[in-house]
Amino acid sequence: MNPYSRAVTQDDSQPAAKAMLHAIGLSAEQLKQPFVGIASTGYDGNPCNMHLNDLAGHIKQAVNQYPMNGLIFNTIGISDGIAMGTNGMHYSLPSRDLIADSMETVVAGMHYDALVTVVGCDKNMPGAMMAMLRLNRPALLVYGGTIAAGCHAGRKLDVVSAFEAWGQKVTGQIDEPEYQQVIQKACPGAGACGGMYTANTMASAIEAMGMSLPHSSSNPAISQDKLDEMSQVAQAMQRLLELDLKPRDIVTKAALTNAFKLVTVLGGSTNAVLHFLAIADAAGIDFTLDDFQAISEQTPYLADLKPSGRYLMEDLHRVGGVPAVLRYMLDQGWLDGDCMTVTGQTLATNLERVKPLDASQDVLRMRQQPIKSTGHIQILKGNLAPEGAVAKITGKEGEYFHGPAVTFDSEQALNQGIAAGRVKAGDVVVIRYVGPKGGPGMPEMLKPTAAIIGAGLGDSVALITDGRFSGGTHGFVVGHVTPEAQVGGQLALVADGDLITIDAQNKQLTLHVEAHELAQRRAAWQAPKSAHQRGALGKYARVVSSASTGCLTDLPPAEGSDAGESAATAKPDKRIELNLIAEDVAANFSQQPLASKGAPS
Repeated sequence: MNPYSRAVTQDDSQPAAKAMLHAIGLSAEQLKQPFVGIASTGYDGNPCNMHLNDLAGHIKQAVNQYPMNGLIFNTIGISDGIAMGTNGMHYSLPSRDLIADSMETVVAGMHYDALVTVVGCDKNMPGAMMAMLRLNRPALLVYGGTIAAGCHAGRKLDVVSAFEAWGQKVTGQIDEPEYQQVIQKACPGAGACGGMYTANTMASAIEAMGMSLPHSSSNPAISQDKLDEMSQVAQAMQRLLELDLKPRDIVTKAALTNAFKLVTVLGGSTNAVLHFLAIADAAGIDFTLDDFQAISEQTPYLADLKPSGRYLMEDLHRVGGVPAVLRYMLDQGWLDGDCMTVTGQTLATNLERVKPLDASQDVLRMRQQPIKSTGHIQILKGNLAPEGAVAKITGKEGEYFHGPAVTFDSEQALNQGIAAGRVKAGDVVVIRYVGPKGGPGMPEMLKPTAAIIGAGLGDSVALITDGRFSGGTHGFVVGHVTPEAQVGGQLALVADGDLITIDAQNKQLTLHVEAHELAQRRAAWQAPKSAHQRGALGKYARVVSSASTGCLTDLPPAEGSDAGESAATAKPDKRIELNLIAEDVAANFSQQPLASKGAPS
């Protein structure tokens, strides 16, 4: 049970290592026991993470009751909610890979035999999963849990309520005192953002994947259920070590498919696509954008959860939590119950003890009355996104939008444009140069989408971007447009007034501009110079892959590529020109009347 730590604890030629381990309080007998790294992303500056070090301490105490040595270490985190709408948001997605790298580094460098990750905010979960899969030692993930709802004037609040209140204030719908009341009451304490946003989406998916204990994703942060979970973690880790059951034994393509089906049923974040691609890569599994689309076409959207619905994660916990949803899905024949989990048992065996959903609850609809009969996450392609784009279409926005472009070269420019009244009903808002290289870091667009909702335009405009959206985003939105503008993607060539069609039914994203006009624009185009040539963001921009592959930073360079080329000097991808030539030009010029919703006439 200690195949890694024995290299420093049982090798007679390593006296200094043993001396230093004695210094931290371990006896000679304890040096024979497995070392379990407990990686906490806890820090004081974020409600999602503020309690995680305490949870890690509880886990250590529980682990040490067994013949194991719990050893806590920490890694970084970035609060998406605090960084949102600022330059700090550029660091959010890169933090996922830093978390993965740092966890891998400590566990491998310190010869730990197993790993427990204690995580809370959006990028913590996928970063931890990437590390666990790379290391492939007995491991499990503990989610810090969801925040309780805020309340003002009899209305439940969460962090997105605060973003949307800004849009309401700048358009005169609420006054300054009301605005301040929403801000002060939206987030009452510890825990991750309360809706089916990215943190709860990924935690739920990882539970469905089999890498966390049942109920871990839906146990609230401040609850006895969450504390009770900590002792169960120690029992599970002992069993994982005894069985030598490792992450790549658990995370299979069937497990990933189960997990994304749950994301679809729950109406989860579009960020799941990026993170699933990265997790699949770390596991050595072939999982592509086509797999997401196939799952989405076969799986209904059922959960009435925020941002598009009424309820929060605490409400899902009240009716049985994620295990109750998984039990329902298994009973419907939607899941592969033979997948192994960190309990040492299959998913189906775990769910045998779960009480079925009560038909009287309305947090999750039954399959006969879905919110949408197919999934809300749709993969679009077309001349504006030849490598793919990710749309969040819940059905409430409609599945078709055709209108003139209004373009912005940064999120800040759009925020200013909304305040100045540049965005009108019927527009297709374009935010570009905010992809993984162009951002750099592919920042989320929650502030502008929340402002659009708050300004009363949520039902009458669409937004497309090569950046990302928060799990809290709702409205008619399309992100992850690839290739991104910074490397010469078609999004860079869009001009104000160009007609754009978003057709979710036919999975198409089309720019209606003649080929010769686009060729002239391309000849005149130059990639903007990034302000981030050095440091963490400069490094990230040089190495990160396309959003269509998960924004990976550990891929080998392509054969014949110039590893030193910066995003600022990147040349247009030749494939973009070929795709343009290959487009059916006639199809691009169906000049339809402007319409924000509904099927084309």
